[in-house]
Amino acid sequence: MEVEFTARKVRISKVLRTQAEEGLQRIARMLGRAASASVTFSAQKHIQIAEVTIKARQQTIAATGQSDTLASAIRQALAHAENQARRHRDRRMASKRLPKEEKVLTAPPVAMPKARAAQPDGEPGDGATNGRGKTKGRTAIAVHSFPARATVVEPHIVKSSEALALKPLTLEEAVKEVEFRDRDLLVFRSPSGDLCVLHRRRDGHIELLEIP
Repeated sequence: MEVEFTARKVRISKVLRTQAEEGLQRIARMLGRAASASVTFSAQKHIQIAEVTIKARQQTIAATGQSDTLASAIRQALAHAENQARRHRDRRMASKRLPKEEKVLTAPPVAMPKARAAQPDGEPGDGATNGRGKTKGRTAIAVHSFPARATVVEPHIVKSSEALALKPLTLEEAVKEVEFRDRDLLVFRSPSGDLCVLHRRRDGHIELLEIP
């Protein structure tokens, strides 16, 4: 994996660079060797910040860590990025396991009726003559089978207040909040007062819903 380092108001030591490269190599094994990454170290007053951005073939991962030391900040950022990469890998593997004809409903086999009992001579039936010396043929009847009714599973509802932002956020701030807290849903208001929802789809992309 190609890694680009950027330092803003801080100095990147050799130990810090090695720590970041080792963590990114673990993530590269999940996303593929074709991925590239950029790591930015910065400081705001007494807070040390590490930002990690990884671009793979079908996924872009952004994670941030904040602490009193750069080593701790990069450790947090790599942990968040690794969790996102693991979820992306699990989704990709799960989609490969699904059969192509998953949504095709197949009717259960229809049991053939048992052979009728032999009837007396002269009575019309299977293979009996009709008086003119001709044998009556069987008539094919189409039998339709319907799938059994699907079982309705009662939803498991869990209340969570972490998916709701208490203060107005811009779209960029909301995306960083979702990535930093490693969540799939965030409800927030924009600075203009509009209600918005950020939702992470199964393919890993983040979708914005604006509620009028």
